[in-house]
Amino acid sequence: MSEETLPIYSGRLLKKGVIIDNPDAIKELKERGYGEEEGGKLKLEDYEALYLLYINKLKITQRKKNISFDELVDYSLKKDPNAWTRFLIYRDLRSRGYVAKEGFGFEVDFRVYERGAYGSKPAKYLVSSLNEGTEMKLKDLSQMVSQVSRMGKDMILAVIERRGEVIYYRVSEMRFERK
Repeated sequence: MSEETLPIYSGRLLKKGVIIDNPDAIKELKERGYGEEEGGKLKLEDYEALYLLYINKLKITQRKKNISFDELVDYSLKKDPNAWTRFLIYRDLRSRGYVAKEGFGFEVDFRVYERGAYGSKPAKYLVSSLNEGTEMKLKDLSQMVSQVSRMGKDMILAVIERRGEVIYYRVSEMRFERK
Protein backbone atom coordinates (compact mmCIF):
# COMPACT_ATOMS: atom_id res chain seq x y z
CA MET A 1 0.00 0.00 0.00
CA SER A 2 1.50 3.35 -1.02
CA GLU A 3 1.27 6.55 0.98
CA GLU A 4 -1.46 7.80 -1.37
CA THR A 5 -3.76 4.91 -0.40
CA LEU A 6 -3.44 5.51 3.33
CA PRO A 7 -6.69 6.50 5.02
CA ILE A 8 -6.94 9.85 6.75
CA TYR A 9 -6.01 9.43 10.41
CA SER A 10 -7.04 11.55 13.38
CA GLY A 11 -4.61 12.84 15.95
CA ARG A 12 -4.70 15.17 18.92
CA LEU A 13 -2.13 17.86 19.63
CA LEU A 14 -1.08 17.72 23.27
CA LYS A 15 1.86 19.28 25.13
CA LYS A 16 3.99 16.21 24.41
CA GLY A 17 3.14 16.21 20.70
CA VAL A 18 0.66 14.65 18.29
CA ILE A 19 -0.97 11.52 19.69
CA ILE A 20 -2.96 8.88 17.83
CA ASP A 21 -5.07 6.51 19.89
CA ASN A 22 -7.04 4.50 17.32
CA PRO A 23 -5.66 0.90 17.53
CA ASP A 24 -6.01 0.26 13.77
CA ALA A 25 -4.24 3.52 12.93
CA ILE A 26 -1.49 2.76 15.44
CA LYS A 27 -0.86 -0.67 13.91
CA GLU A 28 -0.78 0.59 10.33
CA LEU A 29 1.38 3.65 11.03
CA LYS A 30 3.87 1.68 13.15
CA GLU A 31 4.27 -0.89 10.36
CA ARG A 32 5.13 1.95 7.99
CA GLY A 33 7.73 3.39 10.36
CA TYR A 34 5.78 6.28 11.87
CA GLY A 35 5.88 7.26 15.53
CA GLU A 36 6.70 5.44 18.74
CA GLU A 37 4.19 3.62 20.88
CA GLU A 38 3.81 4.97 24.40
CA GLY A 39 1.21 3.56 26.77
CA GLY A 40 -1.05 2.14 24.06
CA LYS A 41 -0.94 5.35 22.01
CA LEU A 42 1.25 6.41 19.12
CA LYS A 43 3.30 9.58 19.56
CA LEU A 44 4.41 11.20 16.31
CA GLU A 45 7.51 13.32 16.06
CA ASP A 46 6.70 16.83 14.83
CA TYR A 47 8.22 16.20 11.39
CA GLU A 48 6.14 13.00 11.04
CA ALA A 49 2.94 14.83 11.93
CA LEU A 50 3.86 17.67 9.57
CA TYR A 51 4.50 15.21 6.76
CA LEU A 52 1.23 13.32 7.25
CA LEU A 53 -0.64 16.64 7.45
CA TYR A 54 1.21 17.87 4.33
CA ILE A 55 0.13 14.81 2.30
CA ASN A 56 -3.43 15.12 3.66
CA LYS A 57 -3.34 11.83 5.60
CA LEU A 58 -3.76 13.31 9.08
CA LYS A 59 -6.27 15.60 10.73
CA ILE A 60 -5.09 17.14 13.96
CA THR A 61 -7.28 18.70 16.60
CA GLN A 62 -6.51 20.58 19.77
CA ARG A 63 -9.41 21.21 22.15
CA LYS A 64 -11.88 20.35 19.34
CA LYS A 65 -10.28 22.87 16.94
CA ASN A 66 -8.65 21.70 13.71
CA ILE A 67 -4.95 22.52 13.46
CA SER A 68 -3.65 23.70 10.08
CA PHE A 69 -0.27 22.89 8.59
CA ASP A 70 0.96 26.46 9.27
CA GLU A 71 -0.19 26.27 12.89
CA LEU A 72 1.67 23.00 13.37
CA VAL A 73 4.79 24.52 11.78
CA ASP A 74 4.61 27.44 14.25
CA TYR A 75 4.08 25.03 17.16
CA SER A 76 7.06 22.90 16.02
CA LEU A 77 9.38 25.87 15.52
CA LYS A 78 8.72 27.06 19.09
CA LYS A 79 10.00 23.70 20.37
CA ASP A 80 12.81 23.24 17.85
CA PRO A 81 14.29 26.01 15.70
CA ASN A 82 15.40 23.33 13.19
CA ALA A 83 11.89 21.86 12.82
CA TRP A 84 11.43 23.17 9.28
CA THR A 85 14.79 21.82 8.14
CA ARG A 86 14.01 18.42 9.67
CA PHE A 87 10.59 18.40 7.97
CA LEU A 88 12.11 19.19 4.55
CA ILE A 89 14.58 16.33 4.85
CA TYR A 90 11.97 13.93 6.22
CA ARG A 91 9.54 14.81 3.41
CA ASP A 92 12.24 14.30 0.81
CA LEU A 93 13.33 10.93 2.24
CA ARG A 94 9.75 9.67 2.48
CA SER A 95 9.01 10.80 -1.08
CA ARG A 96 12.00 8.69 -2.20
CA GLY A 97 10.60 5.62 -0.41
CA TYR A 98 12.83 5.61 2.67
CA VAL A 99 11.77 5.19 6.28
CA ALA A 100 13.48 7.70 8.56
CA LYS A 101 13.43 7.57 12.33
CA GLU A 102 14.72 9.94 14.99
CA GLY A 103 18.49 10.23 15.08
CA PHE A 104 20.64 10.14 18.17
CA GLY A 105 23.52 12.13 19.61
CA PHE A 106 26.42 13.84 17.83
CA GLU A 107 24.32 15.89 15.37
CA VAL A 108 22.56 12.96 13.68
CA ASP A 109 19.04 13.98 12.67
CA PHE A 110 17.78 10.68 11.23
CA ARG A 111 18.45 6.97 11.05
CA VAL A 112 17.44 5.93 7.55
CA TYR A 113 16.57 2.40 6.50
CA GLU A 114 17.16 0.96 3.06
CA ARG A 115 13.99 0.67 1.00
CA GLY A 116 12.00 -2.33 2.20
CA ALA A 117 14.34 -3.01 5.13
CA TYR A 118 12.46 -1.21 7.93
CA GLY A 119 11.60 -3.66 10.68
CA SER A 120 13.89 -6.40 9.37
CA LYS A 121 17.34 -4.76 9.29
CA PRO A 122 19.01 -1.96 11.23
CA ALA A 123 19.31 1.50 9.70
CA LYS A 124 22.01 1.70 7.03
CA TYR A 125 22.43 5.47 6.93
CA LEU A 126 22.75 8.23 9.49
CA VAL A 127 21.74 11.63 8.15
CA SER A 128 22.87 14.96 9.48
CA SER A 129 21.49 18.22 8.12
CA LEU A 130 23.13 21.48 7.21
CA ASN A 131 21.48 24.58 5.79
CA GLU A 132 23.24 26.16 2.82
CA GLY A 133 25.54 28.91 4.04
CA THR A 134 25.91 27.43 7.52
CA GLU A 135 29.48 26.83 8.60
CA MET A 136 30.68 23.56 10.06
CA LYS A 137 34.17 22.94 11.37
CA LEU A 138 36.02 20.24 9.48
CA LYS A 139 37.14 18.78 12.82
CA ASP A 140 33.48 18.36 13.90
CA LEU A 141 32.56 16.72 10.60
CA SER A 142 35.56 14.42 10.86
CA GLN A 143 34.61 13.33 14.38
CA MET A 144 31.03 12.69 13.31
CA VAL A 145 32.13 10.60 10.32
CA SER A 146 34.53 8.60 12.51
CA GLN A 147 31.79 7.79 15.03
CA VAL A 148 29.34 6.80 12.31
CA SER A 149 31.95 4.66 10.53
CA ARG A 150 32.76 2.81 13.78
CA MET A 151 29.07 1.85 13.97
CA GLY A 152 29.24 0.37 10.47
CA LYS A 153 26.83 2.93 9.00
CA ASP A 154 27.08 5.31 6.06
CA MET A 155 27.22 9.01 6.93
CA ILE A 156 25.02 11.23 4.77
CA LEU A 157 25.14 15.00 4.91
CA ALA A 158 21.85 16.56 3.78
CA VAL A 159 22.33 20.14 2.61
CA ILE A 160 19.20 22.24 2.29
CA GLU A 161 19.46 24.91 -0.39
CA ARG A 162 17.83 28.28 0.09
CA ARG A 163 14.92 27.18 -2.15
CA GLY A 164 14.27 24.19 0.12
CA GLU A 165 15.78 21.58 -2.19
CA VAL A 166 17.72 18.81 -0.42
CA ILE A 167 21.06 17.58 -1.78
CA TYR A 168 22.70 14.52 -0.22
CA TYR A 169 26.42 13.89 0.14
CA ARG A 170 27.88 10.59 1.32
CA VAL A 171 30.79 11.42 3.61
CA SER A 172 33.45 8.86 4.46
CA GLU A 173 36.87 8.67 5.99
CA MET A 174 39.93 8.66 3.80
CA ARG A 175 43.36 7.71 4.96
CA PHE A 176 46.51 8.64 3.10
CA GLU A 177 49.58 6.46 3.34
CA ARG A 178 52.96 8.02 3.94
CA LYS A 179 55.74 6.93 1.63
